[in-house]
Amino acid sequence: MSENCNGRCEGCASKCDQKDFREPFNEKSSVKKVIGVVSGKGGVGKSLVTSLLAVAANKNGKKTAVLDADITGPSIPKAFGIKDKALGTDDGIIPNKSKNGVEIMSINLLLEDDEAPVVWRGPVISGVVKQFWHEVIWGDLDYMFIDMPPGTGDVPLTVFQSIPLDGIIIVTTPQDLVSMIVKKAYNMAKLMNIPVLGIVENMSFVECPDCGKKIYIFGEGKSEKTAEELGLPLLAQLPINPETAEAVDRGEVEEVDTLDLFIALRKIEEILG
Repeated sequence: MSENCNGRCEGCASKCDQKDFREPFNEKSSVKKVIGVVSGKGGVGKSLVTSLLAVAANKNGKKTAVLDADITGPSIPKAFGIKDKALGTDDGIIPNKSKNGVEIMSINLLLEDDEAPVVWRGPVISGVVKQFWHEVIWGDLDYMFIDMPPGTGDVPLTVFQSIPLDGIIIVTTPQDLVSMIVKKAYNMAKLMNIPVLGIVENMSFVECPDCGKKIYIFGEGKSEKTAEELGLPLLAQLPINPETAEAVDRGEVEEVDTLDLFIALRKIEEILG
């Protein structure tokens, strides 16, 4: 790399050696597959999808963990009903476990008050995410799912650069802006050389409780068309389900039916090989 280049010259990504920003994983732990769950905007159910993927993998006998990288809007502990705080030892931080054994680490497991706002600047938040990666004693894992904040800001950039992701899943909803929003997340991943494993469409439809008919209140086929344009699989289409929302509010996400996400995981395993 040229002394004055700093990686900014045209075509530099293919011509110059790139600095490796990856953080070492916790030395007392191992993980086989690391999957980030992202969204181009908030409010699409990214944390729900992350939780359900972890639950589906856990039900399939995999040793599973969730790293909650959404530092300013953590919701993973509540979904799993975890109230106890994480423990610190001389060797590192001990993550909490869900009722069924999913390892969980979130900033809310370190704060005294779950409702206290995290008013930190980007570099501090990014540093916490790195600490969760290398200072938490995760043990031996088959899957780690990383719940990222929405958008393409500091934390997604930190995760993409610092953590060796096997790929990401983009969560979206079937609304008019879906194509632009998905493509922003897709293009960021491609810019960072992160594989995009597919799209999960949340809030796809409502199922009539009387006749079982699917009602597509936001329209049908928009995410499918976007996935086709990008050459990605549409991994799952999840319905709007009040029972699921109520279970998450009660901290009982592990009681939710995860068949759709189990099928999505099978597709992901085929892609990863």
